[in-house]
Amino acid sequence: MIVVPVYNRQLIAEGNLYFQIDEWRNLGGRAVQGEKVVLLHMKDKQKRDEITEDNIYPIGVAGVVNNISRDGYIVVKVNNRVNIDEVIIDARHHIELNISRRIDTESVDPNYEKERLTQLKGEAKELASRFQYAAFFNMLIDIANSIGELNAILSHWMNISNEDKYNILKEDSAVKRMEMMEQNLVEFIEVTKVTTDATSAQEQEYKDMYKESAIKKQMEYLQKELDEMHPENLTDVQKFEKKIDEAGMNEDAEKEARKVLDRLKQEGKNSPETGMLYDYLDFVTGLSWKKQETEHIDLREAERILDEEHYGLDKVKKRIIQQIAVMNLKKEQSGSILLFVGAPGTGKTSIGKSIAKSLGREYARVSLGGSRDEADIRGHRRTYIGAMPGRIMDGISKSGVSNPVMVLDEIDKLAMSYNGDPASALLEVLDPEQNSTFTDHYMNVPYDLSDVFFICTANSTDTIPQPLLDRMEVINFTGYTPAEKLKIARQHLLPKSMESMGVSEKDIAVSDEVLETIIEDYTREAGVRGLRKRIDTLCRGAAVMISRGGDSKIEITKEHLRGELDMRPVHRENVPDKQKPGVVTGMAWTSVGGEILYIETVLIKGKGDIIITGKLGDVMKESAQIAVSLVKSIFPDKAELFEENDLHIHVPDGAVPKDGPSAGITMTTAISSLVTERDVDPHIAMTGEVSLRGLVMPIGGLPEKLMAALRSGVTTAFIPVENEDDLVDVADEVKDNLDIIPVTSVEEVLRRTGVADVKWREAV
Repeated sequence: MIVVPVYNRQLIAEGNLYFQIDEWRNLGGRAVQGEKVVLLHMKDKQKRDEITEDNIYPIGVAGVVNNISRDGYIVVKVNNRVNIDEVIIDARHHIELNISRRIDTESVDPNYEKERLTQLKGEAKELASRFQYAAFFNMLIDIANSIGELNAILSHWMNISNEDKYNILKEDSAVKRMEMMEQNLVEFIEVTKVTTDATSAQEQEYKDMYKESAIKKQMEYLQKELDEMHPENLTDVQKFEKKIDEAGMNEDAEKEARKVLDRLKQEGKNSPETGMLYDYLDFVTGLSWKKQETEHIDLREAERILDEEHYGLDKVKKRIIQQIAVMNLKKEQSGSILLFVGAPGTGKTSIGKSIAKSLGREYARVSLGGSRDEADIRGHRRTYIGAMPGRIMDGISKSGVSNPVMVLDEIDKLAMSYNGDPASALLEVLDPEQNSTFTDHYMNVPYDLSDVFFICTANSTDTIPQPLLDRMEVINFTGYTPAEKLKIARQHLLPKSMESMGVSEKDIAVSDEVLETIIEDYTREAGVRGLRKRIDTLCRGAAVMISRGGDSKIEITKEHLRGELDMRPVHRENVPDKQKPGVVTGMAWTSVGGEILYIETVLIKGKGDIIITGKLGDVMKESAQIAVSLVKSIFPDKAELFEENDLHIHVPDGAVPKDGPSAGITMTTAISSLVTERDVDPHIAMTGEVSLRGLVMPIGGLPEKLMAALRSGVTTAFIPVENEDDLVDVADEVKDNLDIIPVTSVEEVLRRTGVADVKWREAV
């Protein structure tokens, strides 16, 4: 008799148990057909040489080795339960037993068991059909002749604890034992069915998902092929998906664009928001998000373009070439934001187009004149119909690139209102430390403006807020001299005008004398905008005569100008040969260039009042008060004049507003001339502010003022000594024809003009 200890096997009173040969040998059994076997039921899994009596349950089964199959299985036929009365284990770990047969107390009805077995076999086969080796399982199920055998066959897959299996084995009632085994089988079959159903459903779901994914990929591929063959058939959603994929947006922008695209898909064509969503996607996908590659810039070619398209402006061109050279070396946008300041018509805006051409970049112009809403710069939030991007991003969109040359025109004309301060909004745009993440409210995502070459223009810096002005480098555009205007007219204005009017050189002749007359008598400006209009008028008149069939070449003469231009010559203030005491020629700066003005003074019998007329601003009124105080201090012996008379100070052209800190020395000289009764040569002009200490203070706009003085017939000009360095910006033509005298004090001016020879400052 062979004693074989087993663990976690379904040991029952009947049926076949299957062991692999290697497993059987490891358990200590001999593979001899017909050998009697006692199978011990172990409490815990132990090696054979470690087994003790306490490791063995007191009930086991007895059987016989029924078959040794060719495929390596040993079949043990179990026929009885036995009591383990005594266990003897020798030193060689050989196990001997004293056993007795354990009798069933209640037998099973064969017909009932057969009926239940048939039903259980059917359910087991239905379960087996769900597995890969269904035929093998069906063969094992078919050979089962009892519920116990079926239980033993399926026990390998059943989730029953070792203790539960022993509880079945020790049950003496065959009926209850069968019921326990039947319950285990039913639970196993039902649980396995639920598990396999869930697994099958999950596998089917995965299969459907993979299938759907594969079909979608095929559809996308086929749709892509069709779209390439017929791009006109793309839907709006497909077009935007393609644009988003190809735009090269940053992460935030792409996320926002896809979010809006999903909303567009959900809304449908009839939704009131569809138009707004479409406009947004059309705008952001139309922007250039990809960084443009930096190309080498030919400095000589850039200089040639600037010289070809703009006459003069040497200082401006030099600064532009410097910035281009730095960009060429660093391979990136760098340097200050340039602010071109000067009178209208001096070429501030047009030179921006030339810079773009010399850099090989796109040109964009944004006019800010009159903007009083912050949304003009930052855009409107997409909370209402009609929202639109700001002018900056709109300019970027129209240029089609991320690095255009952008001219922000009339930046000094920005205004402030309850809608915000657009000048403050520009701080982020023009700050190289911030504009790499500029966020337009309409877009709601950052956009990199660091590659944009910003150029700003203004007529004056007076109205530009200081924080904004600090972010820019001011480059002054001085007015043109008559000689420069003549060359500009001959080389640029006249050829362009003739081309635009369809007139050629064989049709019309305009001499330099005619152009000089137009410049001197029919324009009054620092720039050339008015000159261009007059030349356009001449060319239009020539076009009319040519269209009427004139055969001969039309020659414009000075005598034709008044009729052709349909205007009288511009009245220009030319200095007279002599002035009475109390009148002095001054120089002023205006937004259209320089002008001369006269400071007129007169004493009227009265009570010592001071009357100031001429629509003067607060600064000029203060200059008048300082001038009066200075004169009273310089000429104390004239005190009675001021006590017994009223002093009237007047600046002609009373309807024209005048202001600025540069008329102090002129007023002081005029009042001094009045009280000393010594006239001042009207060909002497002066500019400068004064202090109560009698010092002549520096002023601005010197080139324009000196040019106006020369144009009006002035021969000598007094300027503050601190403005002597500004003479570098004055045209050589002006310096050659004008005697410019730097002065430091009021007494020096009075002495040089012949008003009085005083040493007032020494006395003070």
